[in-house]
Amino acid sequence: MVAFVQLLTAYFLIETSREGIPVLQDWNLYLLIISTVILTASGYMINDYYDVKIDYVNRPNEVVIGRGMKRRMVMILHTFLNVVGIALGYLIHPRIGVINFLAAFLLWLYSNSLKRLPFIGNLTVAGLTGLSIWIVGYYYQDAQMLILTYSIFAFFINLIREIIKDIEDRPGDRKHGCRTLPIVVGFRNTKKIIFSVAALFVLSILVVTVKINDPALFIYFGLLGVLFVFFLYRLYIADRKTQFTRLSRMAKIIMLTGAVSMAFV
Repeated sequence: MVAFVQLLTAYFLIETSREGIPVLQDWNLYLLIISTVILTASGYMINDYYDVKIDYVNRPNEVVIGRGMKRRMVMILHTFLNVVGIALGYLIHPRIGVINFLAAFLLWLYSNSLKRLPFIGNLTVAGLTGLSIWIVGYYYQDAQMLILTYSIFAFFINLIREIIKDIEDRPGDRKHGCRTLPIVVGFRNTKKIIFSVAALFVLSILVVTVKINDPALFIYFGLLGVLFVFFLYRLYIADRKTQFTRLSRMAKIIMLTGAVSMAFV
C-alpha cells in the first residue's frame, strides 16, 4: 500500500522529475519507494520482536518470532534493512538519508517504548504514515500543498486506526503493562477521543481543500465523507473485538480510496 500510494503521488501530482523527464522514468523515484518499503518492513520486524509476548495473547496464530524465525535473526535482518534503507535514501539525496534515519529511529523507539504510552505511540506511527507521502513532494519540490492534503488525510485516518487497534488489543496490552489509551482512560473515553480526532480531521481537510480550491477535490472528499460517516457510525455501535477488527480494515479501505482520488485531481 505504501509503494502504491507513493507511485500515485508521483504519477498524478508530480508528473515530471527535476530533470524534466516523466517522473515514472526517474530511477530516484523507485529508489525512494524501495527505501520506504524496506524501512516499513524493518519497522514491522522490530515491532513483532518486542511484542511477541503480547501477540501470543492478542493474535497467537500470527506469531512468527520464536516459531518460524529466531529472535537473533530478526535483529540481524532489522539492522541490515535499516542500513540499506538509509543508504538508499542518502544515495537519492543526503536530506532524504537524514529523513530515513530519523524514520528508522522513530520506528525502533516506537516498538521499544512509545507504543506502551497513551497516544504518543499512535501519533508517531500516524506521523510516519503521513511522512511516507509528504517525502515524495519534498524530494521533487512540487505540488507540495496538494501532497500535504493527502499527507494530513493519511495521518488522521491512520491515527484513528491505531487507536482502534489499541482497543482491539486491550487483553494482551493490559497483561503486559502497556498504558495505551483504552487502558488509561477507559473504553468509552477512548471512543470520545476518536470522535474528537475525526472532527479535527474533517476540519483540517476542509481548510486545506478550500485553500487549494479544486472542485474535483471537493466532490471526491464529499463522497468519501459519506463512507467516513458510515465508518464513524459503525465505531459508535462497536463493542466487540471482531467489530474493531473490521473497523481497522475499513480504515485501510478509506485511506486507499482517498489516495485514489489523486487520479481525479
